Amino acid sequence: MTEVLVVNTGSSSLKYQVVNVQTEEWLAKGLIERIGETGARLVHESRGGSTVEIEADLPDHAAALALMLRTLADTGQDLTGLVAVGHRVVHGGPDYRDPVVIDDSVQDAIAGLIPLAPLHNPAAVIGIRDMRRLLPEVPNVAVFDTAFHATMPPEAYTYAIPRDVAERHRIRKYGFHGTSYRYVTRKVADFLGIPVDEANLIIAHLGNGASIAAVRDGRSIDTSMGLTPLQGLVMGTRSGDVDPAVVFQLVNVAGMSTDEVDTMLNKASGLKGLAGHQDMREVRRRANEGDEHARRALEVYVYRIRSYIGAYFAAVPRLQALVFTAGIGEHDADLRSDVCGPLAHLGIVIDETLNRAPGSGIRRIDDGSGPVRVLVVPANEEVEIARQSALAVSA
Repeated sequence: MTEVLVVNTGSSSLKYQVVNVQTEEWLAKGLIERIGETGARLVHESRGGSTVEIEADLPDHAAALALMLRTLADTGQDLTGLVAVGHRVVHGGPDYRDPVVIDDSVQDAIAGLIPLAPLHNPAAVIGIRDMRRLLPEVPNVAVFDTAFHATMPPEAYTYAIPRDVAERHRIRKYGFHGTSYRYVTRKVADFLGIPVDEANLIIAHLGNGASIAAVRDGRSIDTSMGLTPLQGLVMGTRSGDVDPAVVFQLVNVAGMSTDEVDTMLNKASGLKGLAGHQDMREVRRRANEGDEHARRALEVYVYRIRSYIGAYFAAVPRLQALVFTAGIGEHDADLRSDVCGPLAHLGIVIDETLNRAPGSGIRRIDDGSGPVRVLVVPANEEVEIARQSALAVSA
């Protein structure tokens, strides 16, 4: 029995996947959108290729999860052999360093972390609560986005603010996308033929949300996201790094409320704020057609990535590989070329033929002339959540 049901609840959405942990293949997967709104919609795929689409009124996540289970049963997916239900939980705070089997105390602790992740943890708590009720005989496991970065040393995670304030309010760098980074680190080590604990990597997770991590001896030693996912790289709608005084200027001079500034930095900045659109493909199309705002947005986006690569190059001795993953990192050859082009002096040189060649698995795109491999690795958070959940249950 090697199957895990992976559940990822958003504020108005639900993604799910049944994964065979041994083969690392998905058996069924689906997405439910517009939960709590009129015209909720489920799109479900089975491994054999069949697709089911359902429109229904789903007033809450409990109704959506119940529809998910009915659809899995109706499409022939046997759930009697599940070893676990794995939940993606964005924030684990300072205490959760590993996946954990969920009981009442763990569920309450995750709810207690909502102030650190008000946009993400509430939905996770709802998904956990309802799945524990709907499948009471199956262990539920929390897999935390922050856990992989729990190995960061104090000099990397400490903000230079008064210690008592930081300790009282749990303010420090936590980092995110950790489940993806753990998966990619494991896959790259296997690809390079080395033990995971000998992997020295810089990994760029580039999607609508984007971050970069420094991995030394298979462990995270630094990452660009901080207390929240707002810090670091330019993203689809998030600003990434800004001078903190920008907030004071907007409040005190521009007359904006703190909620308005929060919304602006998280939902109206990044590529959207600079170019008018958050989708990298659209931004590049506009830039190619001569739109100067789009061109500048690309320049800022790429420069920020290169700046972090340079910083982490200094932090990771004997760097073996620069790795691109997630939607933009995997599929945008122009972006990879833009980032790597000026980095030959660091031993990072890509082969444009390899860079632009189609491929579905992990692949190498450097030209072999330098000491640093450049790799593209398809992201698969669901597989890693399933794997970590199965390990937690068997521990």
